[in-house]
Amino acid sequence: MTQRGRATRPAAPTGRSRRTDGDRGGDRAGASRGDLAARRTKLRDVIAPVVTAAGYDLEDVSVSRAGRRHVVRVIVDADGGINLDAVADVSRLVSAALDAAEEAGGDIVAGEYQLEVSSPGVDRPLTLPRHWRRNAGRLVKVTVRVERTDAQPAMDRQVTGRVVVADDERVVLENESGQVEHRYAALGPGRVQVEFHRLDEIDEADEVDDDDDDDEFDGDEHDAADEDDDDDVEDEER
Repeated sequence: MTQRGRATRPAAPTGRSRRTDGDRGGDRAGASRGDLAARRTKLRDVIAPVVTAAGYDLEDVSVSRAGRRHVVRVIVDADGGINLDAVADVSRLVSAALDAAEEAGGDIVAGEYQLEVSSPGVDRPLTLPRHWRRNAGRLVKVTVRVERTDAQPAMDRQVTGRVVVADDERVVLENESGQVEHRYAALGPGRVQVEFHRLDEIDEADEVDDDDDDDEFDGDEHDAADEDDDDDVEDEER
């Protein structure tokens, strides 16, 4: 669900990478981490209002060097997920906003850059209440800070459970021991677990559907054969 694009000047041919005006020789030689962090802040200030106005959540903005150009990566999401059409729309809106900011005199991204807009992958950590809410029903592994009653320091333990419900204050995880409520303040970043057996169940369901289709087809053949037999009887009667 990744929509890739390149920000271009309005008068430039479609598909050409954007290059800002001015001498960028020093920047092309390499940017320090501090420079990239500053650019990331500028980018977020421009992109966040656009994404929010479009009805989506801005999950992350990053900028990195790739040879002689920058790569700007934007991660967006929404309740119910985000499809390719929505990603493409956001990409166009963000590209236009960056163009407008550059035209207004803002040094947003120096030199050529490529814009990449995508939705979060399953490997993205769950750090906010909305992340947990959007993964209801999935199996998640997370570190839980457990307070002790014997005046000893709190300890961390790994917990794996299925997200039953999540709101703004807490999440309920279910495993073989039952359901347990956890406050977000006691949780580290959650990680969605890939469940291979569920994929096997889907494959088995597809096979059952295929078998049902075959049975229906065989029945049609039997009906056709019966019709032929009836025709033979009628011919004999004549």
